[in-house]
Amino acid sequence: MAAEELELNPVDFITIGTVGPKGKRVFYLQAASGDQLVSLIIEKEQSWALSEAIRELIDDIDKRLGDYAPPMHMDMELRDPIEPLFRISQMGLGYDEDLDRVVLVAQALRVPEADNPLLNPQDDTPDIVRMWCSRAQMRALSEHTITVVRSGRADPKQNGRLVYYWT
Repeated sequence: MAAEELELNPVDFITIGTVGPKGKRVFYLQAASGDQLVSLIIEKEQSWALSEAIRELIDDIDKRLGDYAPPMHMDMELRDPIEPLFRISQMGLGYDEDLDRVVLVAQALRVPEADNPLLNPQDDTPDIVRMWCSRAQMRALSEHTITVVRSGRADPKQNGRLVYYWT
């Protein structure tokens, strides 16, 4: 089966947010273009790595072009309904200088599991989503994502477990 692809070009908004209590949060990457809303499950570590990669890319582009793309003031809350298309396996970033747009490419994790329909391949679900964003949107996403990642448990290594310390 050929990979299904979805293009959001350009996006009206893009964000990363969470659902659930600290220690049990599910992270979502969400974007919209017109009336098309896309939600993808993303891991906390992927969110942090994406934020860092975006910051580095945008800083490099700003230096190369000699201008600065300040972050946009956006509503960074997740939109309803949050119905994920897939769990992200891999991501990539690119830049089209002619359009002055950054593209975020998210690829689906496809591992058949009978008890988890989010991981089962479906004929009508895209395997790849491309989100074309302005530099300002991406800078805002980067800054917001760091805040979201840091708003979890004080010590994420505890992972919800009781830790005993002896001195």
